[in-house]
Amino acid sequence: MAQKDYYEILGVQRSATPDELKTAFRNLARQYHPDVNKSPDAEERFKEINEAYAVLSDTDKRAAYDRYGVEGLNGMGGIPNYADIDLSDILEGLFGFGFGGGGSSRRSRNAPRRGADLSTVLQLTFEEAIFGTDKEIEISRDETCSACHGSGSEPGSGPTRCATCNGQGEVRTVRQSIFGSMVQVVTCPSCGGKGEVISNPCKTCRGRGLERRTIRKVVTIPPGVDNGTQLRLGGEGQPGANGGPNGNLYIEMRVANHQFFRRRQNDILLDLNINIAQAVLGAEIEVPTLDGPSRLKIPAGTQPGKVFTLKNKGVPQLRGSGRGDQHVVVSVEIPTKLSAEQRKLFEDLAQTLGSEVRPQEKSFMDILKEVLGG
Repeated sequence: MAQKDYYEILGVQRSATPDELKTAFRNLARQYHPDVNKSPDAEERFKEINEAYAVLSDTDKRAAYDRYGVEGLNGMGGIPNYADIDLSDILEGLFGFGFGGGGSSRRSRNAPRRGADLSTVLQLTFEEAIFGTDKEIEISRDETCSACHGSGSEPGSGPTRCATCNGQGEVRTVRQSIFGSMVQVVTCPSCGGKGEVISNPCKTCRGRGLERRTIRKVVTIPPGVDNGTQLRLGGEGQPGANGGPNGNLYIEMRVANHQFFRRRQNDILLDLNINIAQAVLGAEIEVPTLDGPSRLKIPAGTQPGKVFTLKNKGVPQLRGSGRGDQHVVVSVEIPTKLSAEQRKLFEDLAQTLGSEVRPQEKSFMDILKEVLGG
């Protein structure tokens, strides 16, 4: 062993810091531990790794080794026996074993834990999503048992100390390994780590301490929500464990289609038919909006596909102020049935207009995209 280089064994530079030494040791210990690595030389390699780390992780021994080599350790107790090295913190992280104690794992099992989140879907009309509303929702969640008040025991009785773990919440088994006697600590299978068992379970909740209930709650829906919008209600989810906070409730919106209106982000689109006389001569008409009827002036000579904008007649900003606009897309309705008088008038008009046709330079969709910004 005198000819071996501890730094080389760990694969580090001679200037390696304590953290670098520990990282190198962790990686090598994971690779060569005999419980993991079944190759014939794994145990011998593992001994070397532990021996090197035991020396280099000790400030005084490392200084003596750097100056005099392995011989410098003779006055300091010699080369350490790898089986005597205290590696509990590292081995617990790698393999789940401990050298006694176990208090921290017990505390972690009984530490406060946040409750699970719940979710539900809420159906809204088009108008409710635009202007907001108050809606009653119904959810099913766990609540503290009304009979045992959360103890899990039938009223008049209480939990008793677990006989399996003697109230410790964990069971320890001793295992012999190359390190000597090692203690494996596992959660008690009888009490689940609580240290207590319920011998006389509550008949209402069957020992859970919780009972399922249907909760009705009025929720305020803000103006401007859309399909897929989620609202979070803090603390309205499942109850926490060991005094931990409740989870949250997430409400996802589903918005019904409107008979006439279509939504495009914060704008409203409306397809509107006008007759040929209104398009040719112009007119002032009444247009439906989300706020009620509104007057719109149609200029003479309006072409099919013309888009008119009604400012601030759209959807309120969900997070902010102001509203979008309403865009009215005009279509010219061609009559399919004419009286004799109407037909005569159109025939006379046709004589004055001639028969020339002209290709359209822009499609209806191009015009619409220009108005709505793509």
